[in-house]
Amino acid sequence: MSSQSILEMSERARAVFRLVVENYIDNGAPVGSRTLSRLASLNLSSASIRNVMQDLEEAGLLAAPHVSAGRIPTEIGLRLFVDGMMQVAEPSAEERAEIERRSANAGPIEEAISSVTATLSGLSACAGIVLVPKQEPVLRQLGFVPLSRRQAMAVLVGQDGSVENRVVDLPSGVTPSLLIEIGNYVSERLAGLTLGEAQERMTAEISAGRAAIDRAAGELIARGLAVWSRDGARPVLIVRGQARLLDDDATAHLERVRQLLDELEGKEEIARLLDLARDASATRIFIGSENKLFALSGSSVIAAPYRGGDGRVVGVVGVIGPTRLNYARIVPMVDFTAQTLSRLMA
Repeated sequence: MSSQSILEMSERARAVFRLVVENYIDNGAPVGSRTLSRLASLNLSSASIRNVMQDLEEAGLLAAPHVSAGRIPTEIGLRLFVDGMMQVAEPSAEERAEIERRSANAGPIEEAISSVTATLSGLSACAGIVLVPKQEPVLRQLGFVPLSRRQAMAVLVGQDGSVENRVVDLPSGVTPSLLIEIGNYVSERLAGLTLGEAQERMTAEISAGRAAIDRAAGELIARGLAVWSRDGARPVLIVRGQARLLDDDATAHLERVRQLLDELEGKEEIARLLDLARDASATRIFIGSENKLFALSGSSVIAAPYRGGDGRVVGVVGVIGPTRLNYARIVPMVDFTAQTLSRLMA
């Protein structure tokens, strides 16, 4: 069903559907017709409510987890509610103040981002997640250790003292003595540059014929730099507050929570999911099996991009929790957190 289906629903059906969803989000339990009939705002008999709920179930918006139980919204129903019926509430003054306070009191930028994400986790009672832009390493030295005629170990040393190794294929014509010459060239000509800058200079010098080494050596340097340049640009995923997923309601859904915790261990998969929110102009909501990563645990993700000083998106912040999230409260909270991080990065 699309949001247009809301207009096609009768006023009675919309009222019943809204109350079922809101009661389920508040209490986490199936909602019965007797419960709804006690609400003065509805002014319908239990029999009338049962008939409406049956129609909503046949439309795929509600489901009965047990034969004698009440109804709960399906994922399709939750999507319809979120897109077309939900009325969001602004974060409270206390919530805004707490997020801003944690951003102001933290130390380095990475610590501040982690602290703000932990605060979002606490306020939302979900696991907080954030994609942090990784600073591209500054080159101090790039050396090659021959392993065979066709391969060598590339050793990159950063200005911060970090050391990383990769096995690279050797172009034809590269000898052990040339590998030493390459190391000297890098130390003299490329040290102090980021990997991207070193790549650009290497390419420009070879193209202009100014490189003091031959094209095969230049190709090898570019190949080694490219590996770390790609890795260096890859964002880092931080997850905070996994324990908050183990609330009082979790005992009834231990398998779902276990599956969700397993999914949180697969950080690369979640990072790819959050990448989908990078191009969004506003907060994005992924409900349950709409994303195959959470098809088993039935979890929801609310995420929003945040920007750097130049206005470009540099990361994504959000929460992960059960589909029974208070979307109306948490969506604006995630949005405000993204705005806070954007000011922090400016």
